[in-house]
Amino acid sequence: MKIYTLHTKQNLPITLDQAWELLSDPKNLQKITPEYMGFKILSGADRPMYPGQIIQYIVTPVLNIPTKWVTEITHVVDRHYFVDEQRFGPYALWHHKHFLKEIPGGVEMEDIVDYKVPFGILGRLVHPFIVKPKLKEIFDYRRKKLIEMFGEFDK
Repeated sequence: MKIYTLHTKQNLPITLDQAWELLSDPKNLQKITPEYMGFKILSGADRPMYPGQIIQYIVTPVLNIPTKWVTEITHVVDRHYFVDEQRFGPYALWHHKHFLKEIPGGVEMEDIVDYKVPFGILGRLVHPFIVKPKLKEIFDYRRKKLIEMFGEFDK
């Protein structure tokens, strides 16, 4: 069984409270997701994030095929981190940790995603050509969108 990891960090010139307000509201995920993904929340985003929260989405990650994705918020430590885990969806495993840390001049946002692709050896064969580049593209889009929203971080 092969588990892959995507690890990103981004510094933004905003407060910890601003970063938490953005990330802890599931409705904001649509703002930082590429439009072509057809991201739509079906249910579960009617209140601020809490452990045990189930959120249902529709996404269109590849070949314009709508896919239902159900995640659970399993851990929340206010203004520090939260974890979402896929319960049903396109991955065999999806465990996404979101960390926030106050730094001089802003906040550091760190994401660590551990995931497993479905379809055994076939999934592992297409991973470097389809899955990995698609995830990189999505997180690159998010990085650019956050810079548009909040500006560049001055070092």
